[in-house]
Amino acid sequence: MDLVDLEFEQSIATITLQNGKANAISPQVIVELNQALDQAEKQQAVVILTGQDGIFSAGFDLKVMRAGTDSALALITEGSKLSRRLLSFPYPVIIACSGHAVAKGAFLLLSADYRIGCSGDFKTALNEVAIGMTMHFVGVELARGRLSSNYLSRVILNAEPLGPQAAVAAGFFDELVSTSELMKAAREKALELQKLDMTAHSNTKLRVRKPLLDALDSAIEVDLKSIAENFSIN
Repeated sequence: MDLVDLEFEQSIATITLQNGKANAISPQVIVELNQALDQAEKQQAVVILTGQDGIFSAGFDLKVMRAGTDSALALITEGSKLSRRLLSFPYPVIIACSGHAVAKGAFLLLSADYRIGCSGDFKTALNEVAIGMTMHFVGVELARGRLSSNYLSRVILNAEPLGPQAAVAAGFFDELVSTSELMKAAREKALELQKLDMTAHSNTKLRVRKPLLDALDSAIEVDLKSIAENFSIN
């Protein structure tokens, strides 16, 4: 794998996005992320998903998004399926957010079981309406399902970028640590979560998230039609 690194240690799968300065989510990144998740599932490993120093991900690859409706539709659809997979993954998924998380980068935060952010001058944002893109239905359902209602309009309709503390209050993060402590904190959380009964964890996760997973399944189908008919991005 070229754009995603995978390491195993103590039944922990650490998956690192490494796709250039923005850590853009491209079609190949999604393919490699799914390959890494396949291996983690086979090893029955707790997953830590992280990025590069200062940036978790700035979202979908804009070159692909601007290449045409077909390429954008395919990328958004596969990105939505990735979020659904993370939400229903049979083992705990931790995101160690190494910096800025924007658009699909922020949606990935909403797809994990536990999210650790970094204190500092970092922003988390769903900036779709700021760049001239109507948010896809899957994005709306993810935000509605995982964010605090007090922040929903601010984040979705106003595209308000949030600093780390506000991102915790909104529901993007569960805790904050210093950048130097990020991976240590993530590994400690992974070791803690390894003590769970994984069958019970998986079954309960599916029960708790059934309304959201059902909504995502429906939204993926609606997006296939809606994006094809109405897609545009500045």
